[in-house]
This record gives sequence, structure tokens and C-alpha cells, in this order.
Amino acid sequence: MISMLSLISTYPAMANLTVRNLPDEVHRALRLRAAQNGRSTEAEIRFILENSVCPPQRLLLGSALAQLGRDAGLTNRDVEALEGLRDRTPAEPLRLA
Repeated sequence: MISMLSLISTYPAMANLTVRNLPDEVHRALRLRAAQNGRSTEAEIRFILENSVCPPQRLLLGSALAQLGRDAGLTNRDVEALEGLRDRTPAEPLRLA
């Protein structure tokens, strides 16, 4: 049997949010939307917030750079030419005085 203390410590701390002065029509619309989606109003609000600020399709830098190269028409030969121009001199170590 898992003790309540160990159960509580395995979940990360969650923030609480209070929204003041929410118009009644917005609250009714949220309740209706939650019911249509089979969620509580609180769960619906969490869903809306999560999808608004953390969209499932976030920008992946490597993919964006690869697409930029494709859009510019770069080939492997172009990349090899750029690599040949790169300065490979080791950087001088930082000296703190």
C-alpha cells in the first residue's frame, strides 16, 4: 500500500490561478463548452490554456533550418563549399585578470 505522503511527493507542484471579474456570459460559454467536450469547467479551462500557450506543433529549430535550406535551393554541394570556407582556428581561451 502506498502511503499518502509518498503519493503526494511523486507529483510535481502545480500552480493555482484565480480569474477575477469573469463576465457571466463567458463563464456560461465555458460551462457549455466543457459539457460538450465531456470535461469539468476547470478541466476545460486547463485544456484551453495549455493549447493556447503550449501548442502541440512547436517550432523545432533543426527542422526549420532544414526547410529554410530546401526553400533556398541549397544542395549538399553548397553545404560542402560553405564548410570549406569555415574558419577552423581554435578559439583563444578566456583569460581573467
